[in-house]
Amino acid sequence: MINLLIADDHAIVREGIKKIIALSSDIVVLADAVDGPDVMQKLSDTGKFDLLLLDLTMPGVVGTSLISQLKVEFPHLPVLVFSMHNDAQVASRAIKAGASGFIAKDSDPEVLLDAIRRVAGGGKYIEQSLAEQLAFDAMLPSQRAPHAMLSSREFEVFSLLVMGRRVNDIADQLNISNKTVSTHKLNLMVKMKLNNTADLIRYSADHNLFLG
Repeated sequence: MINLLIADDHAIVREGIKKIIALSSDIVVLADAVDGPDVMQKLSDTGKFDLLLLDLTMPGVVGTSLISQLKVEFPHLPVLVFSMHNDAQVASRAIKAGASGFIAKDSDPEVLLDAIRRVAGGGKYIEQSLAEQLAFDAMLPSQRAPHAMLSSREFEVFSLLVMGRRVNDIADQLNISNKTVSTHKLNLMVKMKLNNTADLIRYSADHNLFLG
């Protein structure tokens, strides 16, 4: 039996996943969480889970940072990212942070169940369309989207700016100085050829990034 922890800040998504899981005979949802601290608490309190099904964008959380923290504190826990971010570069960053799989929220229920079984069993999973895009980006880096050029830290700052965080808040969350955040912000604006936070938000919407 696969013991599952679901982490998503939307109740309707959590309940929908539970209904899909209920159709299987080999997977059970032991608990669910609504944000990063809740995930860490459930993992510490509830005991053994075989898989974390993780939404990348929850309140107060940069998904890749949470994955990195999880791999330090719970190194043997497989993480399957389940996200609205149907973007190859977002998937790549999640995998590099330590996730074992990435699946979009618009996937068929059978695909979700297959991904859960594969990742819980020690395997890897990424949808074919995303895998193909990653391969294409690797072969033709000059044609990658602008946000693919950002460093991991710049991408974190980008995501937090789009979520409405201020420089001081980002500095506190990432445990870096305000000056460092401002430098990252300037650098990412230059790399993406954008002028202000409003431009970042429009870019994020156009590329279906950080939308839940």
